[in-house]
Amino acid sequence: MQSATPSSTDTDVAVSATVVEHHRLRHDLAVVRLECDSEIVPFRAGQYVDVTVPQRPNLPRRLSPALPPSMDGKLEFHVRTVPGGWVSKTIVESTSPGDVWTVGSPRGGDLHIDDTGRIVVMIAGGTGLAPLRALLLDVARRPQPPRTFLFVGGRSPRDLYAADMLALLGEALPWLTIVPVTESLYDPAIADPFHDRIAAHVGDLGIDPEELLEGTLGDIVTSYGAFGDHQVLVCGSAPMVRSTVQRLLETGTPLENIRYDPY
Repeated sequence: MQSATPSSTDTDVAVSATVVEHHRLRHDLAVVRLECDSEIVPFRAGQYVDVTVPQRPNLPRRLSPALPPSMDGKLEFHVRTVPGGWVSKTIVESTSPGDVWTVGSPRGGDLHIDDTGRIVVMIAGGTGLAPLRALLLDVARRPQPPRTFLFVGGRSPRDLYAADMLALLGEALPWLTIVPVTESLYDPAIADPFHDRIAAHVGDLGIDPEELLEGTLGDIVTSYGAFGDHQVLVCGSAPMVRSTVQRLLETGTPLENIRYDPY
């Protein structure tokens, strides 16, 4: 992937992008890939943008790209439905190739990896994985990427929707260690037809039951002690981020080492 250098974001922009792929991975989750129609979105890995979809033109939705910027204008978003979320439900259930989205100016910037070479600890809950994945792919372009540990969590193994992709990423990047965490080691009794269809077609979804750790992300991560000289990045739902940051602080990780963003 060719690197792009984002331009200044002092002025609001509105870029149109066309959906080229829509993959529904779970009953409540989809991965959407788009290509910018003319201009590229001037974002940095780890930032978020407001997107507007044709089905809900007056309701912008905040999303973080799961790919770093590139000259070919490719975008990828991971979207999970939330209770009462009209836009997220529409994106997951009703998006089709050919839909044209409007993508606004990038915002945020707390999630980043500096060039000090310090070890990086990433903590991703659910689709909070998206901006952290963009950062991983971006830092992979550096001559000497820092040693990085990615803790990725869900309620059950089925929630680890990108386990196969992460397994491939872990094989390709020798400086990256992936630690899967679930609050339960067993999936709920209610079937998810989208997960079951993928499992039947692919077989191995990349999850090694022997590597799964049971517990909350906050408890598992802090069981390794304080991160006194690390870069710690936390992204996920607002409750997950609050509880994880609180656990990090309680166990001795300095606040200045923590960068976080509720997704």
